[in-house]
Amino acid sequence: MIVVSDTSPLNYLVLIQHAEVLPSLFGQVIAPPAVMAELQHPGAPTIVRAWAAGPPAWLEIRAPARIDPSLGLGTGETHAISLAQELHADAVLIDERRALTVARKAGLLVTGTLGVLEIAAERGLLDLVSALAALRQTTFRVSAQILDDLLRRDADRQRQLLDNLDGGDRK
Repeated sequence: MIVVSDTSPLNYLVLIQHAEVLPSLFGQVIAPPAVMAELQHPGAPTIVRAWAAGPPAWLEIRAPARIDPSLGLGTGETHAISLAQELHADAVLIDERRALTVARKAGLLVTGTLGVLEIAAERGLLDLVSALAALRQTTFRVSAQILDDLLRRDADRQRQLLDNLDGGDRK
């Protein structure tokens, strides 16, 4: 599976120390050089700049052959969507609402930081409650309702797992 990432999901996954779930979830993870440049911007957190300056071996850096300026988005988003289209990627990781809409209109499957965290929790790669608590300590913006929904689904999933382990005898 090939996934192309925009800046925001990488930024926040690095900040909460869960970027390593990406290759486990998606196999091939690619980011355009424009995204890596944004991650190394002087205004980015130190830990993110350091990570981007020496990215892990599982992250492939690849530039799109053609960039679609008509998307009307920021550089990182434009490059990520252009590359995802070019590679016929299975998904693109984007958090920004407008970019997410543009990517979906382009026929791309889209998920973001929260989607990555939820999938990783479902596969037992992280604890969603602690990951979301760490995410809340960053500048990540999301409604309380969305977080509550994620936590409720996670609690339901864990309850179901326990019920399955107990043979359905738990009440």
